[in-house]
Parts: sequence; C-alpha cells; structure tokens
Amino acid sequence: MPRELSYLEAIREALVEEMRRDPKVFVLGEDVGAYGGAFGVTQGMHEEFGELRMIDMPISESAIVGVSIGAALRGYRPVAEMQFADFISCAFDQIVNQAATLRYRYGGRASVPIVVRAPSGGNVGGGLYHSQNPEAWFIHRPGLKVVAPSTAFDAKGLLKAAIRDDNPVIYFEHKYLYRRAKGPVPEGDEIVPIGVAATRREGTDITLLTYGAMVTPSLEAADRLANEDVEVEVIDLRTLMPFDKEAIFASVEKTSRALIVHEDVKTLGLGAELSAVLMEERFSSLDAPVMRLTYPDTHAPFSQVLEQANLPGANTITDALRRLAGY
Repeated sequence: MPRELSYLEAIREALVEEMRRDPKVFVLGEDVGAYGGAFGVTQGMHEEFGELRMIDMPISESAIVGVSIGAALRGYRPVAEMQFADFISCAFDQIVNQAATLRYRYGGRASVPIVVRAPSGGNVGGGLYHSQNPEAWFIHRPGLKVVAPSTAFDAKGLLKAAIRDDNPVIYFEHKYLYRRAKGPVPEGDEIVPIGVAATRREGTDITLLTYGAMVTPSLEAADRLANEDVEVEVIDLRTLMPFDKEAIFASVEKTSRALIVHEDVKTLGLGAELSAVLMEERFSSLDAPVMRLTYPDTHAPFSQVLEQANLPGANTITDALRRLAGY
C-alpha cells in the first residue's frame, strides 16, 4: 500500500531495502555511519547494518569513489555519497577516467556497478560550494548513466534501479526537495526504469522539458497558461542520460513547440543538447525555435534574494511560455 513519504525518507527506504535484499550492497561516505549523514538520509542505518556496511570515510571524494570502484570490481555494489554534489569534482578523475571507461576497456568482461549519490541544487541559501548543479559534466561522458528524480516515488524507484544497474550511475538528489517533496510511495519492490521519462501534465500547445526541482514551478506555470487557453505538456525527464528521446519526440510532434527548463547554467547545459537533438531530428515538427530557461551563467550567491533572482521560477517560466506561445 502506498504511504506518504518525503523525498529524503524515500531515498533512505530504497537504501535499506536494497541492503536487506543484497548483502553485497554497502554505503560509504563522510559521516554516513553513526552520525546518519549530513542531511540525515542514512539515520538509523548504522544500527541495523553496522560499520562494515555503513562505512565512514575521510574527507576525500577521490578515495570514496576509488574504493567504490575497487569494491565493484570485486563483486560488490557500493553506494557512495558525496556530502554535497559540488565536491564531486574532487572525484572527477575516478568517475570519468576510471568508472566510466572500465567496461569498455575490458571488452565487457568487467562491470562497475557503483552509484554516486550527489545532493545537488540551490534555493537553500548555500552559496558557492553548496548549490551547484553539475549534471552536465557527467552527461557528456560515455559510460555513465545520470538520473535526477523530482518526486518521492521516483527517488525510491530510481535509486533501486541504479543500485541494480551494472553500470556506474550518478544519482542527483535535490537538497531543496528532501523535506519539501512528499507523496505516495508504495511498499516493496517498485522500480522506476532508467531511461524513461514521465508526462506530469498532458497538453497540446507547448512541450516543457524539465527535471528535478524545476518540475513543480513548471507545473504551476503550465496551470497559469491553461487559464489563457494554452495547454502545456510537462515532461519530467527523470533520466538525463540516456534521456527518453522517444517521449520527447512524441510530445514535440504533437505540440510543435518546446521550452527546456533547468536549474543548471545555460551554456552547454542539458538544454543545449536537447535543443540540438530537436533541431537536427525533428526540425520539420517545430513551429518555433526551441527555447531554454535556465540559471544564468554565474555563480550561486550567498544572498537568498539574489539567488531567487537567478533561479527559474513559476513567474519566469510563465513569461517564457507566453513568449513561445505567441511566436
């Protein structure tokens, strides 16, 4: 039976269930053990699984991922937590040059079933080093899968899918959603497949492609446009690589217009790739240029007033949809 869980509780439940199901699954990271994690995601897990499966690591992201890769090659399924996604750059070499390439290097004879959990995103007043959205760095690298759930249901189902996948998966969990996103989550083994988008709202006039924390303001903006007789279809990508090209194309063929909204900066963000793919492969279906609404190409300020001015929100998304509808 479904129960209402928070996004954070759904992540914890996925970890607990997968560790009970498979003794090869373990968690490692900074303060994930007795302390329960910086955000409380792993709270209570140390008591059940002990220090050999809830491993506290030194402040070295490269070591955390390096140990994960070695363990994966020995048959384990590590779930590595980056305390903040911003510091995943410290493990960049291990992820992109080791984890992402090993299966190819060994001709498919080796696999690296690791999950790197990366608490990402802003709107929490975290400033420079606690607000970034670095997903585009990893979308670019062959050999990696990248997911970004927006709901509690998907937070659980995608994490379970990621843990069972034989490829390295970067799992971006948005900090702003931890205790704000709540919803029904079924008990038991409900898997959300990697690579499949979800249509959050049906529409006929504009396709809005988004993910993560941008789904909620996008839906709010779509509801506003409905009052102006413009029906917006909102697609939650859920998986950023490989993204669901079939779902995207089907929607754009219906609506003939596309707006891409993401919290990452604009230049070379996922929106640039989605726009290019639509222009190359579905140009004849478009009645207007593909538009993007994103964070500006700048750093995250400590000032929450300035951060709010930078973040896409329901008002700016509504304005962008109006411009696209009137093209």
